[in-house]
Amino acid sequence: MNKVIITGSNGLLGQSLLNLLLQEKDTYQVFGFSRGQNRSGRNDFEYVSIDITDEENLKKSILEIQPNFIINTAAMTQVDDCEGNKEACDLLNVTVVKWLAEVSATINVHLIHISTDFIFDGIKGNYKETDTPNPLSYYGVSKLKSEQILTNSKIDYTILRTILVFGKVFDMSRGNIVLWVKSMLEKGKEITIVDDQYRSPTYVEDLAMACKISMDKKAKGIFNISSNEVLSVYEITQQIADAFHLNKSLIKPISTSTLNQTAPRPAKTGFDLSKTNSILEFYPKSFKEDLQKFKKTIV
Repeated sequence: MNKVIITGSNGLLGQSLLNLLLQEKDTYQVFGFSRGQNRSGRNDFEYVSIDITDEENLKKSILEIQPNFIINTAAMTQVDDCEGNKEACDLLNVTVVKWLAEVSATINVHLIHISTDFIFDGIKGNYKETDTPNPLSYYGVSKLKSEQILTNSKIDYTILRTILVFGKVFDMSRGNIVLWVKSMLEKGKEITIVDDQYRSPTYVEDLAMACKISMDKKAKGIFNISSNEVLSVYEITQQIADAFHLNKSLIKPISTSTLNQTAPRPAKTGFDLSKTNSILEFYPKSFKEDLQKFKKTIV
């Protein structure tokens, strides 16, 4: 029986992981760490209401459980907020990871950590795990620092880099591109979308599965997890409209330069998935196929 702590268990990935791992109660004993009330709609796991930015309480709670794995899904991911509040960003995205690595070293825990395509500058695109990072935003800087804490440590770690995660769970505190586009078009509202940024969106259930595979295989190192093709954000929204039979003419293309965003974004990311295919034996599909899978879960 593996004891698994999921930090950020109330979030999109956190709840998806609960739903996945709790299908195998003989294999995993699951502990969810999150702020406030348990929002997952489930009570068949051990929920710990905790502020993980309290070092003493975080380490004490982990030491009491003595887990085999920690999956760290907690992060400050709003890119412009990170730019405007670097202190809060550093605390959650960097310092907490340092504490998790320290406690993992003490009790020999395998730490699985989520990172991002925003550690890259977006000049090249289709990034391999071995490509040199060059973040443009403070969010990207913070996630790169968190990676470096793990790569410089002696612990067993897995870093899963991902892109534009979408999906739906029981009680969501924030949306994502698929739900937002669907909602706006259903209301007949016109939306403006950049056509000069390129991404490979990630279905949250794929990311959860990659976390599980990383545990089951005890896979160590850095892996890319996303859908398998690069699309402009405008094309992404067009495919969402198609999947849900909504009016595409409401989507108007614009260029990034007209947005006045606080933090710069990489123009083109996307991942080379060969290492994920060969070592994790995991083969993500196209965004179009992922949308069809997702559609079945919410219809």
